[in-house]
Amino acid sequence: MTVRETIEAQCSRSIGAMLRRRVQLTPSRPAYLHPDERNAWVTLTWGQIGEITEQVAGGLLAAGVGYEQRVAIASNTRVEWVLACYGSNLMGAATTSIYPNTTDDDVAYILADSGSVVAFVEDAAQVAKITDHSELDDQVRLVVVFSGSGDGDRVIPWSEFLDRGRAYNKAHPDAVKAATEATGPETLATLIYTSGTTGRPKGVELLHHSWTYLAGAIESMHFIDMDDLQFLWLPLSHVFGNCLLFIQIQVGFSSAIDGRMDRIITNLSEVKPTFMCGAPRIFEKVRAAVLTGENSVGLKGAIARWAFSKGRASIPYRLEGKPMPKVLAAQYAIAEKLVFSKLQARLGGRMKFMVSGSAKLSRQVQTWFYSAGLLIVEGYGLTETSAVAFVNHWSEPKFGTVGRVTPGMDHMIAEDGEVLMRGPLVMRGYHDSPEATAEAIDADGWFHTGDIGVIDDAGFLKITDRKKDLMKTSGGKYVAPQKVEGIIVANVPLVAQAVAVGDGKKYIAALLVLDPGTLNTWAERAGKHGLGYAEQTRLPELRAWIDSHLVRANSKLERWETVKKYEILDHELSVDSGEVTPNMKVRRASVVRDNQALVDSMFDAEEED
Repeated sequence: MTVRETIEAQCSRSIGAMLRRRVQLTPSRPAYLHPDERNAWVTLTWGQIGEITEQVAGGLLAAGVGYEQRVAIASNTRVEWVLACYGSNLMGAATTSIYPNTTDDDVAYILADSGSVVAFVEDAAQVAKITDHSELDDQVRLVVVFSGSGDGDRVIPWSEFLDRGRAYNKAHPDAVKAATEATGPETLATLIYTSGTTGRPKGVELLHHSWTYLAGAIESMHFIDMDDLQFLWLPLSHVFGNCLLFIQIQVGFSSAIDGRMDRIITNLSEVKPTFMCGAPRIFEKVRAAVLTGENSVGLKGAIARWAFSKGRASIPYRLEGKPMPKVLAAQYAIAEKLVFSKLQARLGGRMKFMVSGSAKLSRQVQTWFYSAGLLIVEGYGLTETSAVAFVNHWSEPKFGTVGRVTPGMDHMIAEDGEVLMRGPLVMRGYHDSPEATAEAIDADGWFHTGDIGVIDDAGFLKITDRKKDLMKTSGGKYVAPQKVEGIIVANVPLVAQAVAVGDGKKYIAALLVLDPGTLNTWAERAGKHGLGYAEQTRLPELRAWIDSHLVRANSKLERWETVKKYEILDHELSVDSGEVTPNMKVRRASVVRDNQALVDSMFDAEEED
């Protein structure tokens, strides 16, 4: 049997069948830990998950939801999100995930395009995004609120919905089981709308088989085991967060779940997880906080810099599993005790590895964490490939790459360098868009990712460019904006986002957006008290600080990639302005268009290379 056939032979027929198997195998083991109203952690066992998801499934059947009909979820990451998702898939419905920061108009568009008939929402603000659109009144017949009360008819609280589910299951004891058995590998499980950096989002159709296969493939890699504890804060509206729910069912590990960003560090120290997944920005923020914090200056700063220099020197030995020279080993032990142990403790003290995905991770950020004994491995995938197409295994990471292909998936590099994928993780297609589907998936079944990459002799993939984003200077040099932007963010700790510009120009320039929290800390330390974000961005001292750090960033770029000029935006990018997507990906064209005068000013009197 091939690798794919072996994994498929062990896959459950559907997500619902996979969940029933997990509940039967380990009913007493903890499944999810979640905070209550007092922020105390409450545990739900797999047996309890089984009971509640049966109620969710019954509640949906009572509401008349049928096979493959869509059930929307618009909420921050919380345990109810998981229960709504599992319960929907248990009775054969398909979930439509919506970011809670999605604008009213886009919420209405996604609900209408998906044909969602029931919506689970977090609070009254999310309810209003639906009820304010009268054209959805007949279509979305039930809205279930996780936090808050209802109106007694169309909008009901979570507790009442579960009561309805219990009552339905009592009156129809075999209905949920029958619905699960009618759900098969080719049933639609998930409809996720892409971030839409260039226009309206497209609905990506993922089948039950995509998720059960991914879960089986990850289990076959021995990547995570049942005794692991995940800290789950990622947006479940994103495919990266979504996939973790199904991997967890198959493997049986536990997750502490809380999507509140301001609680991440506190939660990590409390639950002490063994692994965590995140987007690069969260790792960049942790590093920036350390590099600009009170311990970054004076004697403490000197000790930290010495410690990290020894950490960097130790990397080749630790990556290859070789003993360090005696002097370096002794120095690293001192660095561990004085500096690294404190950083490790902030992340709970038990972290075996972290996984970065959804965007490119800076090599500098990765090596900085590894210097301190904290491993971040990088993976790669798209919504259209069920999130995990490639991933580095924690036992043999190769920095600067996104790892090897998920077992059983076909992959190749096209003549123009584009990464192509084929296999069970690839979407069925774009919802109600055969033309877009045909454009993305060719006649031989290859999905065209739009990313340019190279695969080394050991099978590790390195993503180099985004096919449509390459800029070309007037001197004929191609520049990948993601590379320039990533290096700026990694080397100028105050920068949260950078937008490189310069297509057709003699040189590259950049628009910079600063992190408000880190900027405020910097301003206070510089004696600039009581200033707002916009005022802080105009400080001459700030520009001098950025200038000094930009020298380091430019030293890591090719000559034709270096940033000659920059401007600091006096505002943050927002979803409402259309400058970022709901999952915070920068819409480069929108940012440039909204700040065209500022961009033009950087090229009014072009310099020679």
